[in-house]
Amino acid sequence: MKSEAFPSDSFNTMSYPGIHAATNPDKTAVVMARTGESLSYQELEERSCRFAQMMRDAGLRPGDHIAIFADNHIRYFETYWAAIRSGLYFTTVNRFLTAEEAAYIVEDCGAQVLVASTAVREVAIEMLPLIPNCPVRLMFGDSVEGFENFETTVEQYPAEPLDQQPRGSLMLYSSGTTGKPKGIKRPLDGSEISDPDLIGAGLVGGIFGMDTESVYLSPAPLYHSAPLGFTTGTQSVGGTVVVLEKFDPLEALEAIERYGVTHSQWVPTMFTRMLKLSEQDRSKNDLSTHKVAIHAAAPCPVEVKKQMLDWWGPILHEYYAGTELNGFCYVGPDDWIAHPGTVGKPLIGTLHICDEDGTELPTGESGLIYFEREEQTFEYHQAPDKTRSSQHPDNPLWTTLGDVGRVDEDGFLYLTDRKAFMIISGGVNIYPQEIEDCLILHPEVADVAVFGVPNEDFGEEVKAVVQPMDGARGDEPLAKRLTEFAREHIAGYKVPRSIDFMDELPRLPTGKLYKRLLRDAYWGVDSDAGATVSPIEQITDS
Repeated sequence: MKSEAFPSDSFNTMSYPGIHAATNPDKTAVVMARTGESLSYQELEERSCRFAQMMRDAGLRPGDHIAIFADNHIRYFETYWAAIRSGLYFTTVNRFLTAEEAAYIVEDCGAQVLVASTAVREVAIEMLPLIPNCPVRLMFGDSVEGFENFETTVEQYPAEPLDQQPRGSLMLYSSGTTGKPKGIKRPLDGSEISDPDLIGAGLVGGIFGMDTESVYLSPAPLYHSAPLGFTTGTQSVGGTVVVLEKFDPLEALEAIERYGVTHSQWVPTMFTRMLKLSEQDRSKNDLSTHKVAIHAAAPCPVEVKKQMLDWWGPILHEYYAGTELNGFCYVGPDDWIAHPGTVGKPLIGTLHICDEDGTELPTGESGLIYFEREEQTFEYHQAPDKTRSSQHPDNPLWTTLGDVGRVDEDGFLYLTDRKAFMIISGGVNIYPQEIEDCLILHPEVADVAVFGVPNEDFGEEVKAVVQPMDGARGDEPLAKRLTEFAREHIAGYKVPRSIDFMDELPRLPTGKLYKRLLRDAYWGVDSDAGATVSPIEQITDS
């Protein structure tokens, strides 16, 4: 299925904050919802110029890399725009990672500058001996051993644009089947910062209709691809960004009224939490300015979306895409109501649904989702095998994110499965292999499988099924020891919420773990067992 026409009538008005600083310098570029701290476009322009000058003085040149390790902080944006207007790659690091996990990303991307915030100072300090190849370390609002104060350091440089301002790019990380995160690297296109941004600003302006009058609410962490892309896209078109320091359903609704929010972005978990508010809490804020609510990150349960449409009206817009931007599907409220459960039609890329051998499948049949582009749009940094594995066996310009879906007779895409066993909990992607690699190191673990199981609030939660070593007892004390062990080695949100035990995990003769058998038992797939029979008993008795 070929892509639809990509809206482009507003591209000529899109650029970067410097344009809006010149035409409307006092307009608010970003405001923190809870504290009210804000930056005007003039302030954003000057501060990003100073930081760009500092990095140029430190020896960074187009194609080099910087990384940020921070909470939702107002200075996120001046670091981003400084990098992008300098032709640099900008890598965000999940603020909840351990020092070892975060340091791996900083080193792997080749960052020459690390910017951190005081909210993560302890982990940032612990990272220092692990990032020997990153010479410049800065910290927002504080001076600690090993880090220079960001504000004091940057303030020394002139608030003037660089003589040349080639457009840089994001290089964000996602985990792969090996458990090690992989950088998603898109080629620099040779454009200038003042040229139209067809992906960022083109998306928010061309598809979602944002402009200088728009007020965009971001309730999610800025280290994620979509929140960062949409907030900076809003600034490209001259709108105002409102950032929630941390998602809270009541604060989110209050922010819509307080700041006159016109556009917003959500994940399904946020919808669920807002729907669980009392009728009094749901109705006490004026949401009349709210015209476009965008959601993605995970398939939204049909009933949840119907309830949100009943509450907010036909303002929900959904898309399906990955950080790789190898394709982009979109569906507006009217089309979704006519095709419940769809994630839309392609606006970028041509859809192909293929079987495991790469053969295209007929309409209505489920298979691996490929997007065809005219050129290779990304590669996995220092991982050629992973790059090749994302490509169709016979057509290298067809690439997949590993998702399974089908297309109906009207050309709408439906997701029928997600990346193999990837867990999406509260809109956050969690990759089981990394957790399995951790737990298998425990001396009382012989074998382990990790996957997602249903969770009413978060969609999925992390479950581990462990085969104990001979002589070890699979009991609650062991589960507690394994949980404590995991917390010492991986980020807290990755630690299994529960652990079950089996005498022997199901493996094929080849040694491959038959994980789907395990996962399906917890999801009630093809089970004839009664409700009182545990998933482990179902598997053992089958």
